[in-house]
Amino acid sequence: MPQHAQSQKRSMTSLSASEMAAGIRRREILPSELVEPHLERIARLNPQLNAFAYVDGEGARRQAKKADEALAKGSEIGALHGVPLSIKSSIDVAGWPCDCGSRLRAGYVAQNDATLVARLRHAGAVLLGNTNTPELLMAYETDNAVRGRTNNPWDLQRTPGGSSGGEAAAIAARCSAGGVGSDGGGSVRVPAHFSGICGLKPTPGRIPATGHFPVSSGPFALLGVVGPMARTVPDLQILFEVMAGLDYGDPSSAPVPLRWPGDAEIEPLRVGFFEEDGVAPVTPETRASVRTAAAALSAAGMNVEKFLPEGLEEARRLWWNLFGRAGGLVLKPLLEGQESQLSPILTEFTGIVRKEPPLTTEELMSTLLERDDLRGRFLRQMGRYPILLCPVCAIPAFRHGEREWTVDGRRVDYLQAMSYSQWFNLLGNPAVTVPVGRSPEGLPIGVQVVGRPFEEEIVLTVARKIEEACANLGEANILP
Repeated sequence: MPQHAQSQKRSMTSLSASEMAAGIRRREILPSELVEPHLERIARLNPQLNAFAYVDGEGARRQAKKADEALAKGSEIGALHGVPLSIKSSIDVAGWPCDCGSRLRAGYVAQNDATLVARLRHAGAVLLGNTNTPELLMAYETDNAVRGRTNNPWDLQRTPGGSSGGEAAAIAARCSAGGVGSDGGGSVRVPAHFSGICGLKPTPGRIPATGHFPVSSGPFALLGVVGPMARTVPDLQILFEVMAGLDYGDPSSAPVPLRWPGDAEIEPLRVGFFEEDGVAPVTPETRASVRTAAAALSAAGMNVEKFLPEGLEEARRLWWNLFGRAGGLVLKPLLEGQESQLSPILTEFTGIVRKEPPLTTEELMSTLLERDDLRGRFLRQMGRYPILLCPVCAIPAFRHGEREWTVDGRRVDYLQAMSYSQWFNLLGNPAVTVPVGRSPEGLPIGVQVVGRPFEEEIVLTVARKIEEACANLGEANILP
């Protein structure tokens, strides 16, 4: 292939989703000119990354051809017309295997699109395939006995995180312009942080989780959400606008209209930031990234102050009661008698759960009541600080199989390192990961921007201010 043609294909996959959409609207790019470089890139890089669980190449080409024809006819087009996206394999896409990396769901093929998938299609998106997860989503490392291990594009010896690890790796490697993950304890934000991309955990119900597995009900309805992942904050904004809205299939869904703030509303905001919670130590580069983000917001005119909210360790304990102990009860009927079929990573999770006594009815009721009381107290603190800045995780992307680390001379274990994300699932806050810094090994480090429930638009606008002010991280090491 001539060098010019290779360069053009690389530049096509380097465009952000919003740049692709704008180029198509201006008739400068055809959807078919976007889909082929992405499919070629998947074919070349997926053997190293194992980010995709399923690739629908022919389907993507058919969608792109129809998108080309709509442009030729002058038809009205949607916000994502012709933009190639990927979907986490826990979310139903009609005709695709969506097995969540589990032998227990072998042969499952979705009959209908999840609500958010139907909305993406309506907006004109071209769906490339779905991405790998840990078995049944229960890990911060993406590996399973069906699809195997996913590697981080920045360093193949490290994980892109979990449970939306395949999605993060695909987007970071420019195999997809963006997509959708899900998050019950950091599963969008931690992979975004590990992989140098952006991710939004919305308020429960703001984007309907209808068509997700595990089903959004019981403890998962309180904690679990679906959310966009992309390389830029403007891309998150477009994806959020397309997917948000009422759907009665999600018990948390609410009819909240979109409302984007202007600068006059953003500039006076009071921002509270903390580099560490006092329980889980973080790396020096993580501290520095939070300070960098805080300085960027201060320079943008916001009132930025050090502030450590009360109740974080309590939130972590209650989160584990719901995600770990109650979640284990929800999954028990599916897993019982199937132990030999489980992947090591899910066996590890069930082992952690079994170390504690079963959650009693009294404990569950107490947890739910304590959660509501804590949430009220936490949101009253956010009356003074509507935006919080903090780490996403105590560490950058870890090596495959690692489960504890030494930070500042102190031991940090697997679940403890991720606590910076877990709190906000328990409390129901929207939060965005935005890349800011690098570790000494050259790994990306994100910062978490947290807002009040149903104020995603404010959180995204603040995250965009940070993104605009911070230096470009560059691209992952695997990329030619």
